[in-house]
Amino acid sequence: MNTVLKSVIFTLMAIVALVGCSKQEEKKPGETAAPQGQVTKKQTTVVVPNSVKGKWKAVKIAVTDKTTKKDTVYTVNIGSEVTLPGGNLTIKVDNFLPQFVMEGTTLTSQSNEPKNPAAQVRVIENGKEIFKGWLFTLYPTTHAFQHPRYGFTLQDFVPAG
Repeated sequence: MNTVLKSVIFTLMAIVALVGCSKQEEKKPGETAAPQGQVTKKQTTVVVPNSVKGKWKAVKIAVTDKTTKKDTVYTVNIGSEVTLPGGNLTIKVDNFLPQFVMEGTTLTSQSNEPKNPAAQVRVIENGKEIFKGWLFTLYPTTHAFQHPRYGFTLQDFVPAG
């Protein structure tokens, strides 16, 4: 009898646990839950220190055509853009940080020394922005933009006159 009673109690506890786990939590009106498995990306801010502003004129970006395996280096002024031959792909250089660091959600440069050079670029294809991110000289594969035909690397940087 003791064994039967224990079995019944165990079974009841298991049923209560299963029912309790499958019960949906009630949401308060206006409350929304973040989708499971999705990471909320915090907005970053780029701060170009005064010690860096105006000290760099341009960056050199190597564009590799994967079909011909040919590299072409484009010199793009900071704040400007270049359109690749064919006219459907444009590279815009927004910022250059000679010693890129990330401090929380702020992207900045620790100094004007090119110890970890990075260029913030945008790639526009057929009028649509397909990439906005950073190219790093020392770490060319870090956060590298994957394009079916072209590869992009930060080759060099040009100081202001």
